[in-house]
Amino acid sequence: MGVGGYEDIQLDRTGQAEAFDAIGDRYDEAFPHKEGQVAAGEWLLTRLPAGSRVLDLGCGTGLPTCRQLSDAGHQVTGIDLSPVMLSLARQYVPPATFHRADIADLRPGGPYAAHGRHDLGRFEAVTAFFSLLMLSRAEIPLALRAVRDLLVPGGLFTLSMVEADVDDFPIPFLGNTIRVSGYLRDDLRQVVADAGFEVLREESYAYAPHSTEVPPEEQLFLHCRRPA
Repeated sequence: MGVGGYEDIQLDRTGQAEAFDAIGDRYDEAFPHKEGQVAAGEWLLTRLPAGSRVLDLGCGTGLPTCRQLSDAGHQVTGIDLSPVMLSLARQYVPPATFHRADIADLRPGGPYAAHGRHDLGRFEAVTAFFSLLMLSRAEIPLALRAVRDLLVPGGLFTLSMVEADVDDFPIPFLGNTIRVSGYLRDDLRQVVADAGFEVLREESYAYAPHSTEVPPEEQLFLHCRRPA
């Protein structure tokens, strides 16, 4: 397998960013509380040194995570594919820095890899709340390895996924169609460990979105560390 392994898979983002462009602010209306995501942010805040650099993958509107971490004095960078989401994030969290980028751009040798063309640099922490589920299962392990490369030794990584045994599966979502992937919890833990992370803590939340078309879901949160 070559650099990152991305040349061995077919990336397909068709319609994904466009769906979130169309959804815009309605995303925060449909998912208003995000208790698990806020709690995961608080977990980071108790462990990060003051002024840490934090990368939020699939930052969306910047709420709640970018604002939560920025308000605590950390240097926050967010990436997302949706221009509409990024425009909202820049309004909601002015101190943070936002880039329109694909998670695949973080791969070794990619344009946003550590020491790449744009070089985001290294981070004390990375968050990925429900962004990895937008990838196929073939890509998720590669994305996790890219995250590991972006972290300083001992850096923290917290992620969330919906527990589901699906791969690139189309679902209706707030009047649009997106494709999602997921794992059962034991499988998710193994994929994360295989990418070189130590899983420090695991939590799950039953969540019912404020939308009639999205059924209640089990949200899994893993709090991890890149070994020093």
